[in-house]
Amino acid sequence: MSETMEAIVIPKFGGPEVLEYQQVPKPTAKNGEVLIRIKAFGVNHAEMHMRKGEWDEWNPITGLECVGIVEACPGGEFPIGSKVIGVMGGMGRSRPGSYGEFVTTPASNVVAVETTLPWEQLAAIPEVYSTAYSSLFTVLDLQRGEKLLIRGATSTIGQAALNLAVNAGAIVTATTRRPKRFEMLKKMGAVDVKREQSNLAELLDGTAQFDKVLNLIGNRVLVESLGLTRPHGRMLQAGWLGGLAPVKDFNPMVEMEPGVQFLLFHSKVLGTSAFPMSGIPLQDIVRKIENGEFDAKPTYVFGWKDIHSAHKMLDSHDAGGKIVVKH
Repeated sequence: MSETMEAIVIPKFGGPEVLEYQQVPKPTAKNGEVLIRIKAFGVNHAEMHMRKGEWDEWNPITGLECVGIVEACPGGEFPIGSKVIGVMGGMGRSRPGSYGEFVTTPASNVVAVETTLPWEQLAAIPEVYSTAYSSLFTVLDLQRGEKLLIRGATSTIGQAALNLAVNAGAIVTATTRRPKRFEMLKKMGAVDVKREQSNLAELLDGTAQFDKVLNLIGNRVLVESLGLTRPHGRMLQAGWLGGLAPVKDFNPMVEMEPGVQFLLFHSKVLGTSAFPMSGIPLQDIVRKIENGEFDAKPTYVFGWKDIHSAHKMLDSHDAGGKIVVKH
């Protein structure tokens, strides 16, 4: 008889109340995969959209990331008992994700870390810092001294990007829709903070153009973000905080300046040959967090049996930081 485990399942689409605890088969790792005993996992907006039936790809057991202990590794890529981060690799999309006691993920999407951080704090790191680092340095090619605009800077990815960009010597302007968080962003190193709004160009006197723009709001401000990017600069869209509605009647000939580059990044490609996890200095990032150089503590930590409260907080868009569930 096969072993079972407890998992949180999406049996039908809807609000947080649809999530159910069920006994399901415990996964078995194949060659090239790692079986992880999950200690904690971050909760992501993509999982909210999956729960609602709004995402292009989903699995009844969702969850895009986790931290935990290697339980099995047939290919020998990681020793049994290693402390690891697991992120993407189809988790919660094309294969069962981290909303369980165990998960399997491709070895290419697993990173071993040495750390004294508690599990719940380590769980706030994988997806947001992997996405933020890839966005800033792999795609935008951010350089010291460049002017960077981060739209949606109090989101989890936004805060991670602000930490990384300031550390790299960029000159960062940040936006947030909540003025009470202006001071927090300035303490994190932003040289200027503006209220996030659809006419941001007016707030910037209509003259500001940035070397690089990281747009985490999404399609709603896509065209305007292109307009805030200097010729030969880059605008990267890597978030959809403003919703998933498409841009209507977009006419690049009229609405884009020559030489402006429009780029896209989606974290589901993490661990592929184009975006290998080995290219992200997660161990260095963990060390900086341990040393207090970056503040990456989760804003809310929920117990395993309190997933409904975690998703209610997620739906509210008021968390102001990372939500984590701990076993």
